[in-house]
This record gives sequence, C-alpha cells and structure tokens, in this order.
Amino acid sequence: MLSAKSLFQEIVDNDESFRLFCSIAAGGEAQGGWENARIAALVPAGLRDLAPKVARHGADEDKHGRIFNALLKQRGLTPVAVPYETDYTLILERHGIGLAHERLGREEPLTERDVIVYLAHSRVTEQRASEQMRLLLRHFADHPALGRAVKMISRDEDNHLAYCHEELLRLARSGHGRTIRSVLRECARAEIRVYRDVGLAVMSHMGAVLHWSRPKAAALAAGIHAMYAYERLVGWRRMVTLRQPVLRDALGSPAAPETEYA
Repeated sequence: MLSAKSLFQEIVDNDESFRLFCSIAAGGEAQGGWENARIAALVPAGLRDLAPKVARHGADEDKHGRIFNALLKQRGLTPVAVPYETDYTLILERHGIGLAHERLGREEPLTERDVIVYLAHSRVTEQRASEQMRLLLRHFADHPALGRAVKMISRDEDNHLAYCHEELLRLARSGHGRTIRSVLRECARAEIRVYRDVGLAVMSHMGAVLHWSRPKAAALAAGIHAMYAYERLVGWRRMVTLRQPVLRDALGSPAAPETEYA
C-alpha cells in the first residue's frame, strides 16, 4: 500500500534516490540563502530594521543546505547535478515569482514593493516548506540518521513562516494591505502550479532510479494531480491568509548556539 511514509522510506533506503533527494534539497536551500543575503544587503533605508531578520533567514537556509550535504557525506555519497525540471526555487524565479536574480545582482536598494514581493513569496513558499518538514517530522523524528536534521530544519521553517506573517501584518497596518493581498494571491496560484510540475518531475526521476512499475508511477502522478486540483480550488487560500503568530519576533534575536549538524 502506498503511503507517504513508505514512499519516503523507499527513497531514503536507496543510495541513489537519497542522493538525488538531498542534492535537490541542498541546492534549493543554497539558492534561498543567497537570495536572502542579497535582500538583506539591499533593504531600503526605511526598512533597515528588517535587514538582520532577512540575514538570519538566509543564514538558516545556508545551514539547511549544509545539513543535507552532511547527510550525504555520512553515507559516503556526493551531490549530483540537479535536473532543471526538479529545481523548485529556480523555476519559481523563472516564472516571475519573487525577486529576479538579475535585480538582486545590482547594487541598487530595493523598494518597499520589492520587500512586499519578497515577504509574500516567502510566506507562500515557507508554508510549503513548513508543511513538508512537519510531514517528515511525523515519520522520521526518531530515525537514527535523519531525526536530528529533520527536527532542526522543521523548527527553522516554522520560525520563518511566523516571521513572514508578522512582517506582512506590520506592513498591512502601515497601508500596504491591498498590495499584499494581490501579491500573495499571485504567488500562491503560481506556486501550486510549479509545485505540481516539480513534484511530477521529481517522482519521474525517483521512479527511474527505483524502477517503479507503471501502475505505481501512475498512482503517484494521479495523487499529485489530485492535490493540485484541490489546491487550485480551495487549498491555495491557506497560503494567503495572515494571522498573528504565537511565536513573536521569531527571527529578531541571534540564532541559539547549537552544534552545527554534521
């Protein structure tokens, strides 16, 4: 019987599928780290109090990339090149969601709207990241090799999501509510399409590595399409609502000292 746990377990147990999984994850986190570092450097003067939080967000993403690479190293594996069609972060950028790398590469301060676009994009993608890590946490919290890494990353993703909620609400109170709602909807609708396409691509590559039967591959693809249909109808709404988080100022203080995962 297919289940999220059995699927993840199959990927984790095979060296080549685990290698691809960690390589995809590490690449996305490294890209997120670079983007946040550039945004922190370019935050406009009127929003400079946001810069340390953006920098902390980027540092966390870089840390996650190192964690996934450390998981590979533990098994004597090296990263592989990430197939373009599985690169969630890059494809979102190519679809015009978030701030373009060309824009971030210039030494030109961002505008307030740029910051709203960044936070809205992060609010949507961190929702996805938080949910994915909670799923892994449910099944692998006690795993001898993955448990500590999953717990650490899941906590960080929850903090990132809380930070996005809080900062967007603060900007909404200062008069940007209509813009925030519009950008959030645009990001959410694009993200669910990209997530479907990337999900299908990842499952196709995993199926080739693990020699899945046609019925199994078809069942997994049908599940991805069904999730997309649900998200297109109503599920996207969870990505655009804003609520004051229980954890306030989640990225406002320095990261707690902890031994880097290795």
